[in-house]
Amino acid sequence: MRKYVISGILFGLFLCIAISGCGKNKEESEFIDGYYTAVMSDYDFGWKEYVTICVMNHKIVNVEYNARNKAGFIKSWDCAYMRNMNSVAGTYPNRYTRTYAAQLLEKQGMEDVDLLTGATNSGVNFTKMSEALLESARTGNTEIQVIPLENAEE
Repeated sequence: MRKYVISGILFGLFLCIAISGCGKNKEESEFIDGYYTAVMSDYDFGWKEYVTICVMNHKIVNVEYNARNKAGFIKSWDCAYMRNMNSVAGTYPNRYTRTYAAQLLEKQGMEDVDLLTGATNSGVNFTKMSEALLESARTGNTEIQVIPLENAEE
């Protein structure tokens, strides 16, 4: 009887491992733990965008997306910029940076990440930086990735 109980427990454990392994996203299982950062190569309208992800247990657990000016001030903290952009574009940096970061965290990849109206240029930059980061996370390359900025406006 004891032999059947142990066999049943081992079979149940094997089944749980097999089922949980089949449900994982392929990208998720390929990530190597660490911090990964990408930055745009140049300032655009006075801001240089960056994305940093943290991978723990082969899963993205934190995403930070923002931009800094030459003085180091963070774009999403600029209230005057927020008011001006929101009145023209219907969104602002603190909203779209959190939205893009949340989508990457939730989806664990760039598939089906939606670009927001009014923040399309930043969305394109976010996509380029995130794709570079995901590749870095797959290989374990923790060097800062510098992404070329097309049509720099400064």
